[in-house]
Amino acid sequence: MDPNNKPLPPSSSAPCWASTGSRENGVDSHQISPSPVVHVRGLCEAVVEADLVEALDKFGAICYVMMMPFKRQALVEFTEAQSADRCVSCGAKEPVYIAGQQAYFNYSTSKRITRPTNADNPDSGNKVLLLSIQNPLYPITTDVLYTVCNPMGSVLRIVIFKRNGIQAMVEFESVQCAQKAKSALNGADIYAGCCTLKIEYARPTRLNVIRNDAESWDYTKPYLVRRDRGKGRKRQAILGEHPSSYNDKGYGQPCPLLPLPGNSRYKLGSLDVPDMVSYPPPQSSSSSYSSQTSSSVAMVSGLHPSKMNCTRIFNLFCLYGNIEKVKFMKSVPGTSLVEMGDEYAVDRAITHLNSIRVFAKRLNVCVSKQHSVIPSQVFELEDGSSSYKDFSMTRNNRFSSAGQASKNIIQPPSAVLHFYNVPPCVSQDHLLRLCEEHDVPGFVKFKVFDAKPSSKTISGLLEFDSKTQAVEVLTVLNHYQIRIPNGSNPYTLKLCFSTSSHL
Repeated sequence: MDPNNKPLPPSSSAPCWASTGSRENGVDSHQISPSPVVHVRGLCEAVVEADLVEALDKFGAICYVMMMPFKRQALVEFTEAQSADRCVSCGAKEPVYIAGQQAYFNYSTSKRITRPTNADNPDSGNKVLLLSIQNPLYPITTDVLYTVCNPMGSVLRIVIFKRNGIQAMVEFESVQCAQKAKSALNGADIYAGCCTLKIEYARPTRLNVIRNDAESWDYTKPYLVRRDRGKGRKRQAILGEHPSSYNDKGYGQPCPLLPLPGNSRYKLGSLDVPDMVSYPPPQSSSSSYSSQTSSSVAMVSGLHPSKMNCTRIFNLFCLYGNIEKVKFMKSVPGTSLVEMGDEYAVDRAITHLNSIRVFAKRLNVCVSKQHSVIPSQVFELEDGSSSYKDFSMTRNNRFSSAGQASKNIIQPPSAVLHFYNVPPCVSQDHLLRLCEEHDVPGFVKFKVFDAKPSSKTISGLLEFDSKTQAVEVLTVLNHYQIRIPNGSNPYTLKLCFSTSSHL
């Protein structure tokens, strides 16, 4: 979210800020000046932009909505400040329900939601949407996006690209179709719990597509050459297997998808949308194709020269997929190659780790042109460790089996860390001393989950002053070996980012 848009952080105290005069991080809610922008909290997982508009347009015309699906929050900008006044006042006096769940309201400290592009106004006549796919746990192809978007209105062209994670532009037949799609899909999950759509109006007003394949498609030109799909590791998707006619060489006859699951945040938003949708019939091609935009190797630059090494890169990147090898590049200081289990792990790493700050330096994570890491030109890093390390056999990889992978909750970096696999004798003071000994920030709040009496380990949450501090602690202390007196084997401290935004 743009730093100029500053909603107050959520609180565990009484929810009606305007009526209670509660304090949020030292700010009295009564001191917040009225604004046309309202901060909405307490949204359910299934909410999309259309739900907010439907529930709140009774207070006045809404000109813009910014969804924050992972926080279950949103910013709503009304055309007039009086409409925002009515919304906040009503929410303080009586329950206001959005998608069946009570929501809570306060003024935002911003007077206007900052738009990401110059062409984000639907009145500009733009019929192209920019889709950012957050938490892309499963592959995103033109077939997937066509299936999701075409029920909203006729899709003409799709282009998928990897810039800051997975993004796509979808061109609709009309501005009205684009408006309908944005309203119905913004904030929704393509698959349950992942592949969340954040949708804005794009800058271009028309897309140029030269090939029909998994990453671009022009549905007005079925004769464009179709490239063979890259072969990646097979993984199970929540929507089920690919249609039975699918094979490694492409699709046969068009085949319907299964109906979308009821627990998905996906909403059609229209009664006239059919229950079953089909893939468009692709054109066959005998030409082979080697993808230049997909690789299981990520290139990471902006690494601190003395505080980052192969092990610390593993500690951070293993949250998003298995790590095979890590190699620092001698010719490019502060840059490394990270070979992961598959290209989807690289996509997840880019989405969640690109542009984050670690040890006062900003990481740049992108897809490498190389398709494997070769242990050449091995040298010694500033901390004395090797510039190359093979992690393919380590037990600390967290995606080695389907059962193991299903237990991982793919989360963006946050100020709260979830810790587990810690011996019960370790206390809050022990963990604080551990942070101090490794010269990383200490946590400000500590919580231990209730465990069964027979449990041999404990787990809980650690809250830090900032997301950057939490990232640095995880980078250093993830997989730290905790030894206890008279213990035969050490306990491996496991850390990951929590779904909780605060304790």
